[in-house]
Amino acid sequence: MLNQKTTYIKTSSYEARNGEVDKVLLLYSGGLDTSVMLKWIADNYKTKVVTLTMNLGQQHDDLKAIEQKAIKFGAVKTITLDVREEFATKYIAKGIKANAHYQGEYHLSTPIGRAILAQKAVEMAQKEGITCIAHGSTGKGNDQVRIDGYILAIDKNMKIIAPVREWGMDREDEIKYAEKNKIPVPATVRFPYSDDDNMWGITWEGGEITDPKLIVPTENFLTTYTLPENAPNKAELVKLSFEKGLPTALNGKKMPLHEIIINLNKLAGKHGVGTVQLLEDRLVGLKNRGVYEHPAAHVIIEAHRNLEKYVSTKELNELKETMDTKWGYMCYSALWFDQSMDAINAFNDSVNERATGEVTISLYKGNTTVVAVTSPYALSYTSFNNKEGYKFNVNNSAGFIEVYTLQMRLAKEIDNAKKYGK
Repeated sequence: MLNQKTTYIKTSSYEARNGEVDKVLLLYSGGLDTSVMLKWIADNYKTKVVTLTMNLGQQHDDLKAIEQKAIKFGAVKTITLDVREEFATKYIAKGIKANAHYQGEYHLSTPIGRAILAQKAVEMAQKEGITCIAHGSTGKGNDQVRIDGYILAIDKNMKIIAPVREWGMDREDEIKYAEKNKIPVPATVRFPYSDDDNMWGITWEGGEITDPKLIVPTENFLTTYTLPENAPNKAELVKLSFEKGLPTALNGKKMPLHEIIINLNKLAGKHGVGTVQLLEDRLVGLKNRGVYEHPAAHVIIEAHRNLEKYVSTKELNELKETMDTKWGYMCYSALWFDQSMDAINAFNDSVNERATGEVTISLYKGNTTVVAVTSPYALSYTSFNNKEGYKFNVNNSAGFIEVYTLQMRLAKEIDNAKKYGK
């Protein structure tokens, strides 16, 4: 792995240069990177900084404290937006219909979150008369591609600053910079982990997570919910009601999608559900290991996937599985606003016209098991009592087998003839 530091040279026309901007909108989470860059941008670009923080249903952030911190350390103005409902209904909803996953059971909480982050950043920058947006993505990560690309797709004239790409500091340097300037940050030399947090999931990186040969001490940072080994010794049943592919009620109680997700996080998190370690292919060509904590997302995707399978034909299920994989790769790979995503989302809307019903899930010590599914659109199922409501004539089975296996049997017969000279 290459570790040497190099001088960053700006080559793209959309990257802001010193002296070009007099005010910057900083996407501010209050984490290590954005906490440090608030002062760094003001000092190095000699510009005023307005911070934008969004309520995406974070599972352990204190948004009020983040806002106060921004003011204390140099922001001329802070903006906090509550976009929980919009995030759920216009962004996460697409992920649910697509059974969102990437290279395993990562349900794409950060990639989905970046789409609304960029959209709202451009909207607020335009409203404030600001022509430059700054963010905390690194030069080796996926988020720089997502955020830069999405901002420019929405407003081609917007300038962008990504300080972590250019300042040459690694995490330890950032921590020292924060200590020197008395900036409180969540990461320390003893706690080198960083997270991205929204209602759909918490993603963890840094420390031992970075090196795949090391065993990750998850007990050091997975403190929002219960670890599987500490979960209750008794399983709990949860019922989700769906209408056209989206959850509408939790345990019989109707509520908006974002409230279902937030409540289910606590309920499923109590049972240690939805945590996965994944070694994945980053968009920029590097391998990356992350720890993903998304109890509600995992339960909802498992429930939705099973309901969808129950109401769809075999051919449609096969096609849907292929399209879901493609959707996951495109979402991960910074293509949220691509025409292909629009087409897949339209396909998913069509498939989910029939995805209405109830799904019962058993939660137990980190495991999520779908134990019952009902739907008015359910296709016929097999049983062993010969009293199905549909007409299935078992006398036709032998004839079906004879026709269905014909080519396989003929090919094998020819192979055997050549092999044994018959």
